[in-house]
Amino acid sequence: MTTSSPSPASDDAASGGLTPPGRAAVTTESERPSVPGELKVLIAAAFVIALGFGIVAPVLPQYARSFGVGITAASVIISAFAVARLVFAPGGGALISRFGERPIYVAGLLIVALSTAATGFAQTYGQLLLFRGLGGIGSTMFTVSAMGLIVRLSPRAIRGRVSGYYSTAFLMGGILGPALGGALAPFGYRVPFFIYAVALLVAAAVVARFLGGASLRPANGTAPLAVMQVREAVRDSAYRAALVSGFANGWVNFGVRNSLLPIFAAASPALGIGSAGIALTLMAAGNAAALQTAGRLVDDRGRKRVLIVGLLICSVGTLPLGYVDTRLPFFALAVVAGIGSGLLNPAQQASVADVVGSDRNGGKVLAGFQMSQDVGTITGPLLTGLIADTVGFGPAFAVTGSITLLAVLAWIPARETIPGGRRPWRLPPREGED
Repeated sequence: MTTSSPSPASDDAASGGLTPPGRAAVTTESERPSVPGELKVLIAAAFVIALGFGIVAPVLPQYARSFGVGITAASVIISAFAVARLVFAPGGGALISRFGERPIYVAGLLIVALSTAATGFAQTYGQLLLFRGLGGIGSTMFTVSAMGLIVRLSPRAIRGRVSGYYSTAFLMGGILGPALGGALAPFGYRVPFFIYAVALLVAAAVVARFLGGASLRPANGTAPLAVMQVREAVRDSAYRAALVSGFANGWVNFGVRNSLLPIFAAASPALGIGSAGIALTLMAAGNAAALQTAGRLVDDRGRKRVLIVGLLICSVGTLPLGYVDTRLPFFALAVVAGIGSGLLNPAQQASVADVVGSDRNGGKVLAGFQMSQDVGTITGPLLTGLIADTVGFGPAFAVTGSITLLAVLAWIPARETIPGGRRPWRLPPREGED
C-alpha cells in the first residue's frame, strides 16, 4: 500500500547530498556533517533547564508539606506536573503545527519560568497546585518543540549523536541540580524556584536570539512545510514500535526508578535509604557512560539493533532488582539498568526523527510519542506501587522488567529506519513507498 509520504530526498540531502539512482552513498567519519550551531544552543539550553529542575526537585515535597498537607497531597503536587504535560500534549503538537517549533519552544520556556516564579510566591496549597500544573503545560510545549527542532536541524547521518548529546546535557543538569538544591536549602524553600525562573528566562532569551535564523523558515516564495499527521505516522511500523518502547521507557526509567526504588531500599534492612541515593547516582553514571557510545552506534550500526539491546539490558537490570537483599548486587544492577537506558534513548529518538524527516512539520506526531512516555511515567509508579503493597517488591520490579521485554517484541517486526554498518548504503524509503 502506497502512502502519501513524500520521498526522503530532502532528508537525504541533509545527510550530505542526494544519492543518484543505482549508486550507493558512502559516509565516512571524516565526511560526517558537524553539529549545527542552532543545535548547540538547544543542547546548552537543555543543560540549564535540567539543572534548574534538579534544583527545585529535592525541596518541592517539603515545600508542599509546609502548607500543612499530608504526604499524599504533597505527592499530588509532583503528579500534577506530569498529568498537565500529558493532557496538554495534543494541544502543544497542534500549536507547533500552526506556528512552528521555535516560537512554541520559547513560549513554553516563558510559561515555565513565570509559573516557577509564581510557585515561589504561592501562599496556599491550592495556588501551589495550580502553578505547578501550568508549569507542566509549558514543559510539554518546549519538550515537543525541542524534539521537532532536533528533527529539523539534525543531518540524518548524525541524528544518533545529536540525540546523545542532548540526552547527556539533560542528564548532567539533572545530576548537578540536586546538589545545588541541597546547598540552597539553608536559604529556604522558595529561593530555588526564583533561581530556576531566572535561569529559564535567560535560556528563553538565548534561544530566541540564536534560533531566529532563516534556516527554520521556508524560503521566500515556497510553501510552508507539510504537516505530518498522526494517522500517517501510525502506519509506519517503526513509529508504532516507538510508542510501545516510549511507554516502557517512561514506566521504567522515568517512573518506577524514581518512585519505587527509594521505597524499596528504605524498606530493606540490608540496604537502607542511603543505598537508594547511591543506586540512582550509579544509574546516572551508567547512563552517561553509554550515551555517547550509543549515539555513534545508532548512526553507524542502525537504530533498531541498538534500541533492542538497550531494552534487553534495561530488563536485565530491572527484573531481579526487587529480590536483591545485599548492596553489591543492588548497585551492580543499577549500573546495568543505567547503561540500558543510555543505549535506548538516542536510538529511540533517532528512529522517530527518521519517521518524520526533516522536510515536514511533525509536531503532532512528536507530541504523540511524548504522550506515550508520559503515560508510562504516570502509570508505572501507580501500578507497581499497588503490586508492591499486595505481593511485594520482587513481583513489582519483575513486572517492570517485563514491560521492556514487551517493547522488544514490538520492535522485532518493525522496520529499521536507517541501515547501519561501515559499508556503502542508501537511505531506505519510508514504509509504504515503492
